[in-house]
Amino acid sequence: MKLLVINWQDLANPHSGGAEVHLHEIFGRLARRGHGVTLLCSGFPGASPADEADGMRIHRTGGRHTFTLAAAPFYRRHLAAERFDAVVEDLNKIPLFTPYWVERPLALLVHHLFGTTAFREASAPFAAATWMLERPIPLVYRGLPAEAVSESTRDDLVARGLRRQDIRVIHNGVDVDFFRPDPSISRDAEPTFLSVGRLKKYKRIDHAIEAVARLRARNRFVRLVIAGKGDDEPRLRETVARLGVGDRVTFAGFVTEEGKRDLMRRAWATVQPSPKEGWGITNIEAAACGTPTIASDSPGLRESVVHNTTGLLYPHGDVAALADALERLAMDEVEVARLGAGAHQFAQGFTWDRAADLTEAHLAEVAASR
Repeated sequence: MKLLVINWQDLANPHSGGAEVHLHEIFGRLARRGHGVTLLCSGFPGASPADEADGMRIHRTGGRHTFTLAAAPFYRRHLAAERFDAVVEDLNKIPLFTPYWVERPLALLVHHLFGTTAFREASAPFAAATWMLERPIPLVYRGLPAEAVSESTRDDLVARGLRRQDIRVIHNGVDVDFFRPDPSISRDAEPTFLSVGRLKKYKRIDHAIEAVARLRARNRFVRLVIAGKGDDEPRLRETVARLGVGDRVTFAGFVTEEGKRDLMRRAWATVQPSPKEGWGITNIEAAACGTPTIASDSPGLRESVVHNTTGLLYPHGDVAALADALERLAMDEVEVARLGAGAHQFAQGFTWDRAADLTEAHLAEVAASR
């Protein structure tokens, strides 16, 4: 097949995240299987307008805030004549409304929609713009074949007006050969919990910091390691200082994949306080390492964490319940081991090869619809 993927960013972009990992893991595999894959995405300072990565041709146009305006003109000038077998809009951040300017067959790929959670992250004008741009999704995309990375995302799309029968759920994967337990690496001697990912306000990492402070008040000692970079870091550091838990909360900054894996292997559990995620890849990465996760009982996360089997779920925003969950594991290494074993077994069902197989089959159906 000859495929075109349109996404806001590629993995080389400094602002890339889980959606870009998914893009390269899936479509890089399809490229290595012999499919022709072209990616149209935004540029960034220092980026080449034309590139290649993971077997994919990459075209960059516009920038972080102008790609939505630059994508359609670039497509018409440089790509429309190529007659792709299928085009995929990887809806990431805001819709590009490709049905109005891309030749079909066209498919939609959705990780998650922001909805009102945009107001927890961005300034009021940007949040309002994101919310308003999501409103026409059912009108623009209804009837198109779609992929969602979780049942929660499919349910969200259906609630907004898309047809359930048009949406195929294909879960994300992880590299279970890379993320795996290492008998030579043991958990930290002290109860240590890990938050890993971009430091964004909407992810509510401050709830984990507040939970640590509550446990300090109970004379329960736990440590929290925060790995990652992002624009919420100054606020999080201020929260640590205000609550007086600087001796119990460590900022590890950016970590490599090997560094992340090492932290996951040593942690007693990872922590995910976010109100909404497409799936929660880091939860499965930790699970593959034999480490459970404590997460909000929120869309996406409730699918990548099985309560009392691979980790613990608590009501989102309930800091007291989060503190209780941390205390429960901090006081019971046997429970940590039990949940870790369940998590490792659970993770084996989610591989990138499986996700690529299902995506390949789905796009073959889309291409055949021409």
